[in-house]
Amino acid sequence: MKKISIINACTDLGVNVNGAKLGAKILTESLNNCNKYTVIGENNKEAIDPKLPNTDMKTIDDFVKEFDSLLLKMHELHFENDMNNDEIKAYNEKMQKLVLAIKSLDSRCEKRNMESIDEFNSKLYNTVSTVLEQNEFPLTVGGDHIVAIASSLASIKANKNLGIIWFDSHADFNTYPTSVTGNLHGLPLAVATHYEKSILSPFHDGPFYNPKNAVIVGGRDIDPWEWGNIIDAGVTVFSTKDIQNLRVETVLKKAFEIASNGTNGVHISFDLDLIDPKVAPGVSVPAENGIDLNTTYELVDEIVKYANVIKSADLVEFNPVFDKNNQTENIAKNILNKLVQFLG
Repeated sequence: MKKISIINACTDLGVNVNGAKLGAKILTESLNNCNKYTVIGENNKEAIDPKLPNTDMKTIDDFVKEFDSLLLKMHELHFENDMNNDEIKAYNEKMQKLVLAIKSLDSRCEKRNMESIDEFNSKLYNTVSTVLEQNEFPLTVGGDHIVAIASSLASIKANKNLGIIWFDSHADFNTYPTSVTGNLHGLPLAVATHYEKSILSPFHDGPFYNPKNAVIVGGRDIDPWEWGNIIDAGVTVFSTKDIQNLRVETVLKKAFEIASNGTNGVHISFDLDLIDPKVAPGVSVPAENGIDLNTTYELVDEIVKYANVIKSADLVEFNPVFDKNNQTENIAKNILNKLVQFLG
């Protein structure tokens, strides 16, 4: 068995709320018999450029909410009907133009903290690469999900060809043109699969993940235009309803079959907001109607059955600022202990 190396990825640069950078060390402080590394991001997020024109954020936020609601209605009415390739392409192009129009209204949404994120992820990438060179298993503990860009790309460079399973309520498959907020933690899976080609991976000189070997498990809070990206790329999505309606065993069997088909193994990335926020409130971007606690542990038990094909892993988005009575911390520590026990 390989020795587990824990990499504390302490950053919340990818998201517009603070606190996720505090989570990693809390979760890993009691772990023994693991090599530990720590990569720390900047303490302060990017300030608003005073030279840029001022905007009324309340007005922008209200407008974005109305815009998002409109797109969701359009999605429900049209996008889920059968559409041919030309119609899907036209829909996706229209969504991107609309999003760019919204983004132009608020200069403060422009690629938030990108230089700092690239600097952080470059350090993390090198750390994960070092762990892999030492023939140890890298388990990256975040931090917001932006850290998975570095961890997953370092792993596929070392292993040449991997699939990826993204356990998350969000798809994280926006490109910069389809992101209204400019919060870059909504892009990592798109970057890892090179669907987003222009930003966030300047430090990487290896292969990317084939979208056909990429699987999202637990997706339930996915933007309408993001669905366009997912369909265009050929990524597979198993929703929270799929987990609830099918057996966990069935969903995981299909997910690992897709991710491991023709590859040398699988990278897994587990975002705690997969879990319902009533059960695990300590996350930065909660999404309602998630999986319950029993299903969570059943899912983790099923994941570790595939230890022989899992080459690297992330556990991300624990935010102690929003936790209640240590609920999320305890769940995350249980998950982490299970991963350490079986993935090494």
